[in-house]
Amino acid sequence: MRLNSDVKTCLGCVEPIITRIIIEASELPVIVSLATGCLEVSSTKYPGTSWNVPVIHSAFGNSAATISGVEAAYNALRKKGEAKENLNFLVIAGDGGTYDIGLQALSGAMERMHKFVYVCLDNAGYMNTGGQRSSSTPYAGITSTTPEGKPTFRKDLIKIAAAHNIPYIAQASIFDIEDLKRKAKKAFSAQGPALINVLAPCPRYWRFEPQNMRKINELSASTCFWPLFEIENGRTKINYLPEQKMPVETFLSMQGRFKGITKSQIQALQEKIDNEWEELKKISSA
Repeated sequence: MRLNSDVKTCLGCVEPIITRIIIEASELPVIVSLATGCLEVSSTKYPGTSWNVPVIHSAFGNSAATISGVEAAYNALRKKGEAKENLNFLVIAGDGGTYDIGLQALSGAMERMHKFVYVCLDNAGYMNTGGQRSSSTPYAGITSTTPEGKPTFRKDLIKIAAAHNIPYIAQASIFDIEDLKRKAKKAFSAQGPALINVLAPCPRYWRFEPQNMRKINELSASTCFWPLFEIENGRTKINYLPEQKMPVETFLSMQGRFKGITKSQIQALQEKIDNEWEELKKISSA
């Protein structure tokens, strides 16, 4: 089970890599609800497909509702004895289709405790339609609709998911691929909804060279801009503690989307990151 190599994403896009890691972590056959977005348009161009697992193309806002219906229908078939195979149910969506347009459907699916894994490929904007701002766009980040920089801080998707008391939630990146694999396995084995928010840096709209992808992911973790942690049955655990926490400016300076950011904005962002990191350490069990 995997996403094939023939995916027509932009040069240096990390989304196909993340997706293959997630799917290959499943020990059971997978059915995917794929929201409209970069990965969808680049992997399902008619008449071909880059998928060798069943995929349902959902609209921007209903990918979680789609997988809820599929999971419920399959469970009904199993009760009737018309289906016997165990399956895993997976949603793949971007931050636009998760934080914004699809949040209501995601909340409903989590509250109803459908058993599925929801993976958000978080590239901090509506990259498929021109790099517009989303509520995942970081403070001071330039997008096509915030040319002077976004004036507000990003939404905290993890805390929203945690408020639903679901069994497994994680934040991950390809900075630590083994960590991502482990989290995917845990998510598929969870007895209920699971959400993994994966950083998916976009060279095109973040304005960095593709060869710096590894460094961007590394700095996102070492500055604690994107800490790696998980919440398993209500218990929070940090998965990566930087030996030396780097200033967020080292992460920002590699990206053209923060061109023109002021010292006061950097300070405001640094203070928020520091406060959130200290809060995370306080509630972490390890």
